[in-house]
This record gives sequence, structure tokens and C-alpha cells, in this order.
Amino acid sequence: MASGTEHVTRQVFDYVVSHSSPPDPLLAELRAETARRFPASAGLQIGPEQGTFMTLVSQLVAPRRAVEVGTFTGYSAICLARGLAPGGSLLCCDVNPEWTALAREYWARAGLASRIELRLGPAADTLRALPTDAPLDLAFIDADKTGYPAYWAEIVPRTRSGGVILVDNALLHGRIFAADPDPDARAVRDFTEQALADDRVELALLSIGDGVIFARKR
Repeated sequence: MASGTEHVTRQVFDYVVSHSSPPDPLLAELRAETARRFPASAGLQIGPEQGTFMTLVSQLVAPRRAVEVGTFTGYSAICLARGLAPGGSLLCCDVNPEWTALAREYWARAGLASRIELRLGPAADTLRALPTDAPLDLAFIDADKTGYPAYWAEIVPRTRSGGVILVDNALLHGRIFAADPDPDARAVRDFTEQALADDRVELALLSIGDGVIFARKR
């Protein structure tokens, strides 16, 4: 989901964005076209500074097998796929054919279409069907918030030791701090506590974007 300023001042936010490598023209065009075609949903897209961060993480991990839960129009997938190892692939899970049609167009333009596989359908079912003997190197979760525990339950056992799991919207625009949080905020808050208590991983909660959990499989 797109960046917000609820947890930092506007001055800090603008400084962070202006001092991070900017998106290239293709990503900038995808951001603009997403806003034009899907104005009511454009906020689902990650911010440019988060995209830069995710590309750097992927380049450091150099995954051969990566998975993304929640693809929207494909911006984050491009960021992740640009760090794949030679011969590596990214599996994207989503349920919206209209949004992902735009994603496919830009994956092709980015020269990544052959390295990204899209599976439409409930992500939990897609993840559950993945083999357990071909471990994941990198995963990104950014879908329905109440589904986070189910996605985590399938991804963590399938991630190799040393593999990285990123989870978006850990701050949910500050809604997690409400005295009586809405269902999504309560789900995110409860999930974050669950992830923190999971002794299979070590993690840091980053304030980049709308809050990103950075977890490393032990």
C-alpha cells in the first residue's frame, strides 16, 4: 500500500523520498497509469521509496524462488523481479484480473514477463499447493489484512534458512494505534504480535512506507 505520513512528519517523509533513488521512467509511468485507470484503488500501490528498498533487498538476496501475495498493478513485482538470480522466478498471487492485466503489460515492457508467473485465485490455496522441497528465498505479503496469518503459515515453513519475508502495512496509516481499531487494523496489530513471537524468524519492524516487517528465517 502506498506511503503515508501518519507516523513521521511531512518534512521527514519528503526528505526520505527525495534522498532515495527514484523510480525509473517505466515505474513512474506505471504509477501514473494506475492512478489514472484505478483512482479509487491507487492507494494500494507501494510508495516509490519502498519500491527502491525492495529492489535493493531482492538484489542482496538474489532469489531463485520468490513469491508475492497481493500484486495489484505490478509495481512491487517489478521491484522484486529486478533482483532475481539468473534463472530465478517470481510467483505472484492475486484475485483481480483487471488490475493484473495492467501488471502483465508492464512486466512485458520491463522485459520480465518470462520471469514472473501470475496465478489468479485465493492466495492461501496457491501457497498451500507449493512444494515443500523447493524452498523460497524471498516473499512479500501485501494483500487482505485478515489473511496475513494464513499466508504467513504457508510461507514461513517453505522459506529456506536465511531467506527473507517482507510484510507490508504493519502501521496501517496509524490505525493500529486506535483504542478501538477497525477489523483490518486489529488484524494487522494481532498479526505483528504473532510474527514477533514466532521463534522461526528474527525480525525488525521498519517505518519505511506504511510500515514493513522485515523477517529473516532462522
